[in-house]
Amino acid sequence: MDASWEEYGWERLGNVAGRRRLPVWDATAALVAGPEGALLYDTGSTLREGAELRTRAEGLLGRRVTHIALSHPHFDHVLGTAAFAGAEVYGAVGTRDLLGRCAEELRADAVRHGVSEHDATVATDVLVAPRHEVSCERTLDLGGGLQVLLANVGPGHSGHDLAVLVPGSPVVVLCGDLVEESGEPQAGPDAVPARWPAALDRLLSLGGEEALYVPGHGAVVDAAFVRAQRDRLAARFGVS
Repeated sequence: MDASWEEYGWERLGNVAGRRRLPVWDATAALVAGPEGALLYDTGSTLREGAELRTRAEGLLGRRVTHIALSHPHFDHVLGTAAFAGAEVYGAVGTRDLLGRCAEELRADAVRHGVSEHDATVATDVLVAPRHEVSCERTLDLGGGLQVLLANVGPGHSGHDLAVLVPGSPVVVLCGDLVEESGEPQAGPDAVPARWPAALDRLLSLGGEEALYVPGHGAVVDAAFVRAQRDRLAARFGVS
């Protein structure tokens, strides 16, 4: 990998990871680059966004994305997955069944939030559900001793929240929408408020005090931000 992360539009995070803040909803897609494998965390809200992420990832790496982890099954994080033919797709347990049953609901939600009818329909017509589901934790070996941890830390923001821990100095924790920086955390109909603070406690225990925490929307934050958001959510929903 001779090119710089920034040259291909990625914000570098630590030694082996970077992310892009996608337009419109400011959703994050993150890339973890190992010597043999590459993991993309979330794929955007349309096939067009997915294809752009693929182009930028392949331009940087000189090879294809081999693994995809979906943070949770909301349209702005999963509808670009079909752009990555051949990648092994991972999600929290239950994600496969939900995406298999709820493609129409996902399409309608995308349109309601401003995705065109055409783009939403095309993406949901070829919707990719995870082949691999994570019930607790799973380690992926990306070569060269780089092992990333997929952790089912939810439910919280949704019923199926999957975080990724990237080792290094600093450690990077990809949080999905369990953490949001550019706005207040959104609790839709599939949120599980009573368990959301515990999910954030789990993120903090995984990453520790010195980690970089990458929200689903917004700028990278630290442990203190995650802890403060956890406390506000606990107060908001009346849980400890």
